[in-house]
Amino acid sequence: MRPLEQRLRAHLAELKRDGLLRKRRPPRGIDLSSNDYLGLATHPLIKERMAAAVCAMGAGSTGSRLLRGERDCFTALEQRFAAFKGTERSLYLSSGYLANLAVLTTFPEVGDTIFSDEWNHASLIDGVRLARAERVVFPHLRPGAVPEGAFLITESVFSMDGDFAPLEEYKKLGAALIVDEAHAVGLYGERGEGLIGRDGVFVSVNPAGKALGVAGAFVAGPAWAIEYLEQRARPFIFSTAAPPAIAAALDASLDVIAAEPERRERVRFLARYLRERLSEAEIAVPAGDSPIVPVIIGENERAVAVAAALQEAGFDVRAIRPPTVPAGTARLRVSVNVNLSEEILDGFVGTLCAAYL
Repeated sequence: MRPLEQRLRAHLAELKRDGLLRKRRPPRGIDLSSNDYLGLATHPLIKERMAAAVCAMGAGSTGSRLLRGERDCFTALEQRFAAFKGTERSLYLSSGYLANLAVLTTFPEVGDTIFSDEWNHASLIDGVRLARAERVVFPHLRPGAVPEGAFLITESVFSMDGDFAPLEEYKKLGAALIVDEAHAVGLYGERGEGLIGRDGVFVSVNPAGKALGVAGAFVAGPAWAIEYLEQRARPFIFSTAAPPAIAAALDASLDVIAAEPERRERVRFLARYLRERLSEAEIAVPAGDSPIVPVIIGENERAVAVAAALQEAGFDVRAIRPPTVPAGTARLRVSVNVNLSEEILDGFVGTLCAAYL
């Protein structure tokens, strides 16, 4: 056995020993784990528009957007999304991960300092690591003294606990505030535009594969910042553009969000309902209306076992383990979506109690 193979096999054995070996599992059963909060991934209008766009414009973009991959439909979509967010411009990239890398490797420079929440998403963490600036990782939601002119990086709704950043407090710090709205855009705000408001944020990153139901991400902000990002962001410049049919699907998604506000209202109601039922069953969960409901199990193996019992009963819930969450906090990341019902959630709580308590 060659040294490289031996080393990697040893690492895999460690993961298995620690209960951290992951396996891919296609969707089966009732969806209580995806980020498709509004059920738009299978919405008839969105599917119809996307299929028609494939027939009209083809399956691929053929190049980066600065070469032959540019399409008028993406420019129009970016203008529409900027108006939706209340900003001057937006720029579309083909994934949220790329969008965060683009923002954090382009704007901060040598001599700058980045303050980053310790619970930020992996894409934000990697972007901070790749940036040329100094970095300060602060305890969750407690940045302390932030020098004016520094960068402050946060999610608006955190992906594993479903809690909210105090954005209005952060705006008062005088930092260049960068907010990942992955779990807020589409769900919160008067029109589903998210939580950041119209002032006090430098740029926001708005992934479109969660509540928006499709794929990619928009970076939204002032025109001068988006122009600079377009000129200098390597993840934008050197990536093949998304298929043009994605633009048609996202345009349809924005139509549905505007026409059917009851979807986001229903999701938040179901999130509160589930939290109440869990609390009544003496399963501790945080209060609120975020669709992300963490059920902390603790031990890795036990979290996997409880998830397996729920999956066997027809509930598609996944165990989340380190390094995605801190050691000792393995959990079920229960995710509520509009296609659920109170009866389904009651059945889920009953099955969870039998497997967990």
